[in-house]
Amino acid sequence: MAQALPQPGLRPFLPADTPMLAAIFVAAIQELTGDDYGETQQEAWAAVADDEVAFGKKLAGELTLIATIQNSPVGFASLKNNNQIDMLYVHPSVAGQGVGAMLCDALEKLAGARGTKTLSVDASDNALDFFRKRGYVAKQRNSVSIEGEWLANTTMQKILANGTDAGGTP
Repeated sequence: MAQALPQPGLRPFLPADTPMLAAIFVAAIQELTGDDYGETQQEAWAAVADDEVAFGKKLAGELTLIATIQNSPVGFASLKNNNQIDMLYVHPSVAGQGVGAMLCDALEKLAGARGTKTLSVDASDNALDFFRKRGYVAKQRNSVSIEGEWLANTTMQKILANGTDAGGTP
C-alpha cells in the first residue's frame, strides 16, 4: 500500500528555485509523456530547460507557484497574462497524488480573483484527461515546433465564475 504524502505547501517562485524546477520539468517530460510522445520529441521538449537563465526568466516573468513537500519543490505551475496556464509540471514521484490539482486550483482561484472569466491551457496529450476532469473543454488541436520536432497539444478552456471555478467552489 502506498504511503500517504505529507501535506503539500504552496509558495511563490524564487530565482534560486530555477535549477530544481528545470530538473522537475525534464523528469516530468522524460518519465510521464512516453505514451504520447516519441523519444526525440521528449528530448526536444526537455531541451527548453537547458538554458537555465532563460528558463528562470520565463518563470519569473509569469505568476509562478511552487508546490513543496517538507520544503522541497515537487511541482510548479505558472499563470501567463492572468488568463493562461502556461506550465504545470510535477515530479514523477508525486504524479497522481493531488499536487497538480492543488497547483491548478490555486491558479484558477488567482485568475478568477483578478477578474479573468475564462482560463485556457495548451495541454499536452498526456494532460488532456487531467484538464478535462477539471472542467476544461477542448477548443483546437495545435502542432508546435520545438528544436526541429513537431509536438501536438490541445488548447482547452474553462469558464471561471467570479473568482470561483465552474463548479462553484470558492
